[in-house]
Amino acid sequence: MAAVRIEVVTGVEAGRVFEPEADVIRIGRAPDNDVVLSAPHVSAEHARIVTGTNEVLLEDLSSTNGTVVVRGETRIELGAQRVLIARLESGDLVELGGADEHGGKLRVAVLAEREPGQVLALRPIAEFSGHTASVKRNEELLKALLDVQTAIGKAADLDEVLVAVADAALALVGRATHATLVLRTELGEEQDAGPSGYVPVLTRIRGPDGRASAPPGPVPVARSVFRKVIRERAALLAADAPSESFSSESLLGASIRSTIAVPLWRGESILGVLQVDNRDAPKMFDTADVDVLAILGANASLAVDNARLIRRLVNAEERLRKENAFLRSKERERRNELEIVGQSRAMRELLAQLEKVVDTRVTVLIEGETGTGKELVASAVHYRSRRRDKLFVAQNCAALPENLLESELFGHRRGAFTGASEDKRGLFDIANGGTLFLDEVTEMPLALQPKLLRALQEGEIRPLGSTSPKYVDVRIVAASNKELEKAVSAGRFREDLYYRLKVFPLRVPPLRERREDVTVLANHFLRRYTRELKKTVAGFSQQALELMSAYDWPGNVRELENEVQRLVIQVDPGDFITPVLLSPRVRRVDSMVAQAGAQSGTLKEMVEQVEKYFILEALREHGNNKTSAAKTLGITREGLHKKLRQLKIG
Repeated sequence: MAAVRIEVVTGVEAGRVFEPEADVIRIGRAPDNDVVLSAPHVSAEHARIVTGTNEVLLEDLSSTNGTVVVRGETRIELGAQRVLIARLESGDLVELGGADEHGGKLRVAVLAEREPGQVLALRPIAEFSGHTASVKRNEELLKALLDVQTAIGKAADLDEVLVAVADAALALVGRATHATLVLRTELGEEQDAGPSGYVPVLTRIRGPDGRASAPPGPVPVARSVFRKVIRERAALLAADAPSESFSSESLLGASIRSTIAVPLWRGESILGVLQVDNRDAPKMFDTADVDVLAILGANASLAVDNARLIRRLVNAEERLRKENAFLRSKERERRNELEIVGQSRAMRELLAQLEKVVDTRVTVLIEGETGTGKELVASAVHYRSRRRDKLFVAQNCAALPENLLESELFGHRRGAFTGASEDKRGLFDIANGGTLFLDEVTEMPLALQPKLLRALQEGEIRPLGSTSPKYVDVRIVAASNKELEKAVSAGRFREDLYYRLKVFPLRVPPLRERREDVTVLANHFLRRYTRELKKTVAGFSQQALELMSAYDWPGNVRELENEVQRLVIQVDPGDFITPVLLSPRVRRVDSMVAQAGAQSGTLKEMVEQVEKYFILEALREHGNNKTSAAKTLGITREGLHKKLRQLKIG
């Protein structure tokens, strides 16, 4: 690591010299900077100097008046052409905030790192095990090691482990006055962070009674010592720090007379450094003390590493707990939003059928037109069952091509196909114990249908690229807006899979078959979107509701919901929703009523007159052929016969 000396050339601070130990030196007018300059053209946080292993960099922190590096005849303007960083060399002059007397000028000298005194011992990690003979013969010391190891083992979390390790160091090295622990930062967890990636985290001192305690205030730490340990990957003993051959500012500033530092490691990775100092007298330590501290370091390494791992796990568990709580609250909101709304006879019959099947294991097939709410019914099957605490997972089979759909449903192993860079769980696996909803199941590719059939029959799935099956407990609910029988006849759907899916069919009626629910649904969506948009609406006018009830809603409930959402956005706050705000396709019913010659009356009477008109027109156009007329009207032949009886048409 390089070091720097900074001399202030101009201004009130002219003549001051700084030799900061930190890797990042902040310069500016604010009092919390490492180098404070009171010049008015210097920004509060003007620049910073970053010392690396082989170079020293100057970075302008988007200052108001800029920064210039002067090197002989060369001027490097930081901020010009968006260049904010320059490499510093010894003797560079740095101008902050302008070249006149209102700015600040610094002269920077780049220094080689100072060594920590006369190093009497520098022992690599690999040699630690070979220097314990003297310790083994010392029964009193072995007992002390056992005692401190027991104390470290009783520590409950990382903070307690660090205190126990520092106190143990003071107990084992009786002539030490200070014990400091340096740990690798979290940012350097995945790879060796280099000397700059380590920070002092704890210092304990020996009190007048000989016991370890927390210091009364900040304690200076010699960074050059632990940096050398990390760089050399070895234990260090400096018996006489302020020798004639050495004058480290950090060691002298900390009054360190002699020091020992040993690495904490796991495999090839340096976790930190344990350092003990004597700040009263030189030559207080010998190689036996290094041996003892090395043994402590080996045990402390495992304790510190485990404590940091436990802390990360606890933090991760806490994050997961909060995320789960958030997701569960969202799920509760979703359940409220997924309420099935309807008072018509058709909906009452559907709900009665649904209650019969929710707590069985049979596969449910939901049939109905687009927009009728098939996924809503599928979620009701799940949330009203005993599986409600497990996951409800939905997949539209028409949304993905065959190869992606297979991976999505059944998962894949790493390397199973191009782009499969890691293992992936399929939806069957994710929904284990819960419910998997397969929408538009008729669009499932024919080649995938045998795998679905096996999952239904045996509960067995096999991820792509896997050589062994996996068994899951998943309730299947399928849906289709097309007739499965026609897909089977056309050879696009396996007949055996058809029979496995259609164990318990549920038909969701289109909105035109339950017109009495239009008003109920419209008011339900009105409440939802006025709450969501935080807007007050008086309600629907009677004429608007009549037009909405008379409209066929070919897009079913989804179309009605979208219409209400648009109306809430369109209407002025506090007003009623009137016919003029309705979409043209809904208002068109007005002209149909006039065309049918319907007389004024109740909504039911007017609707019956309109229906009677269109049915008679369809029969006339098709020469009284009821099958053709029903097809034109978009209903079944049986539905047409039912309407003829209701409207008393002979």
